Amino acid sequence: MTSESPFRTAPGDRDLAPQFVLPLVVRIERGDPPARTDALETAARAVLTILSDERSAGDGEWARAMSDWQDARIRKVVRRARGAEWRRAEALDGITVTGKAAQVRVFPPVPLDGWPKDLARLQVSGTDLDDPGAPVAADPVAPVLWMNPGVEMSAGKAMAQAGHGAQLAWWELSGEERAAWREAGHPLAVRTAEPDRWSELTAGGLPLVRDAGFTEVAPGSCTVVAEGGSHFCSRLRLPRP
Repeated sequence: MTSESPFRTAPGDRDLAPQFVLPLVVRIERGDPPARTDALETAARAVLTILSDERSAGDGEWARAMSDWQDARIRKVVRRARGAEWRRAEALDGITVTGKAAQVRVFPPVPLDGWPKDLARLQVSGTDLDDPGAPVAADPVAPVLWMNPGVEMSAGKAMAQAGHGAQLAWWELSGEERAAWREAGHPLAVRTAEPDRWSELTAGGLPLVRDAGFTEVAPGSCTVVAEGGSHFCSRLRLPRP
């Protein structure tokens, strides 16, 4: 299954539709923040988790909101919370996904100007995280979301972009492949490509995120390439010897 990427700058039908946003909240406790790569990977998996949740399909309670959101531009906004803020966020309808240490809660889409008050009051700007060391090499089999080495983004912005990349990879898959990825726990890696490698990736016809330019980066900036999703899921579907 393939879908046209919604990340473009020219006005179109998606711009004329009512606009929705997928809220994500990352837990960042004072003095104990998650590593940046862990947060990016957890955010990407959170997006896949809500896309594949039974409540998002058919007659599910989130299905209409998910459909309305995907009919417009695919916006995601990452906010940060700690302490009581995080506990209030967890009390709202949504799903918490945990990485190595990172925790990200994803919520069903809301109108662009209709955030729940306990989420609307959370900070969105200035979210930044670091990796304590160089990320380990990505699993050579699992899908990789490659970040553009020439575009600087805050951690919150990069988490949203990783979520976009994961969603484009999801749209490329058949129903069987999606089921296989879900059953495996949506394994993936997020890494920053070397400049030469980035040029190869963007020329290879892979799912490519072009940012709409609402925040931080120029409209049309290429931010993420998703590699290996279909191949990985096809391997999962192979009969065991």
